[in-house]
Amino acid sequence: MQSESRDQLLNKNLKVIIVLLISVFLTFLFLFRNLFFQSNFLLRSFGELSVDPQIAFKNNKPTFLEFYAEWCEVCKEMAPKISVLKNEYEKDINFVFLNVDNQKWDNYLRKFNVNGIPQVNLFDGKGNLISTFIGKQQETTIRDSIDQLDIKAKFYEGNFNAEFSPIKENKNYAVNPRSHG
Repeated sequence: MQSESRDQLLNKNLKVIIVLLISVFLTFLFLFRNLFFQSNFLLRSFGELSVDPQIAFKNNKPTFLEFYAEWCEVCKEMAPKISVLKNEYEKDINFVFLNVDNQKWDNYLRKFNVNGIPQVNLFDGKGNLISTFIGKQQETTIRDSIDQLDIKAKFYEGNFNAEFSPIKENKNYAVNPRSHG
């Protein structure tokens, strides 16, 4: 009789310990979810916030085009590095992210011969392919290629014309206290 009550007590204690361990584990996952799932979140957000490729190739800005997949471990590993570059350069460069699992991007997959992912293609403001990187890359390698695009010089070179830059004052329409009689 005593052994049965002892076994029941041990079973109850074991159940309590298992429930506590599961609770601690779930709490740990919840508290550190960004650490474990950050790469997945970044890849998903890249795809959702991406510039449409048709717009990117027509707006005279250099373009960063990455082919990726959410299941790709190397893509997940590179995502935080790409996020840093995107935050730094997104005002001067179009960032386009195309998920290879989405069939609507098949024409781009064929056009740029995507055989491995991640694949990063860099284009100048005129849409000319400058660099292609396939597989895992260091952030500095991609950064150096972006810097070689000479973003500001190429993007703004046609926007300034010394003949039209200065705004000249037209004194014929000057306003003074007596002109509103």
